[in-house]
Amino acid sequence: MTDSADSRWTHAGHGRPESSEPPPTTTAIAAGMQLPAGFAAIAEDAELGPAISTSMARVERVLREAISNSDPLADATSKHLMEAGGKRIRPLLTILAAHLGDSERAEVLQAAAVVELTHLATLYHDDVMDSAPYRRGAPTAHEVWGNTVAILAGDLIFARASILVSDLGGRALAIQARTFERLCLGQLHETVGPRDGEDPLQHYISVLSDKTGSLIAASGQFGVIFSGAPSEYESVLVDYGEKVGVAFQLADDVIDVTGGKVTSGKIAGTDLREGVPTLPVLLLRRAAADGDASAQRVLGFVDADLSGDDALAAAVDAIASHPVTEQSWAVAREWADAAKAALRPLPEGVVKDSLAAFADAVVERRA
Repeated sequence: MTDSADSRWTHAGHGRPESSEPPPTTTAIAAGMQLPAGFAAIAEDAELGPAISTSMARVERVLREAISNSDPLADATSKHLMEAGGKRIRPLLTILAAHLGDSERAEVLQAAAVVELTHLATLYHDDVMDSAPYRRGAPTAHEVWGNTVAILAGDLIFARASILVSDLGGRALAIQARTFERLCLGQLHETVGPRDGEDPLQHYISVLSDKTGSLIAASGQFGVIFSGAPSEYESVLVDYGEKVGVAFQLADDVIDVTGGKVTSGKIAGTDLREGVPTLPVLLLRRAAADGDASAQRVLGFVDADLSGDDALAAAVDAIASHPVTEQSWAVAREWADAAKAALRPLPEGVVKDSLAAFADAVVERRA
């Protein structure tokens, strides 16, 4: 008996479990969507607002279909983080960039799903490497199923992203492959730290560019390519994405060491406890090496045993009250301003304004 295309997909693990409920309609998904901070101009635009919401709802349906699995364990683990929520910033940037061209092309939705699946997959791996207990308010996959299953779930989602991107052609595959390479290299370089003689701060920025900037850049690039927008906008969105991605992660790292866990979803001091060097700590060490007594005092808290909650809280408070915190916000703002400057070649309008507002929003998340 010859397998049909549908049965081959099922044998490969695709398809919904028999017990799954029918998926919600696009209208129902769109009605429940809330755009992230910085995109108010979209929501207020009578034409663009509904178009973006509808497109994002369609992307959500593509995502749900892409990670559905006929194997119950694979289905549950793959859906775990997606069902926990998330801002969907990367697919939103794809959709928004696509409004520089023909946003109605089906390839745009598929590309938007690819970048979100890729992002989701990295989170599974990051949480294992960081031993993170929670993600998006829910227990991480490795806490529920163990490290091996969590890693394999991430791999499975990467595979689904690869299947989707393969339909988009060789150029999309090349962009995805290069982005995936940078994601891996960024994590590797963060893990091993700077080489002898390498400036720790430059190393850190390079890691952020690879781990965060690369995928955000690819998100906008896909939107331009698959909407058929003018080709000169492609480099604009790549440049913007790289810079706004660094700004976003800089802000996230400052929030981690200043106690702003309510809106960021992060547990304050996670990076400190794990020994991950972030901008405030790097600036602190530089100041201490230059003889700053206050920085040397704060380092005493940072370099102490932070396994206890009281010690961690003391370290967080010490950094938050030191000038390096404001210095770090200033650096993040510089990157956000550079991202906005990269947008100059784009035509005036809601798309350009929204991208600029998002750059401002990522460095205004003080809590």
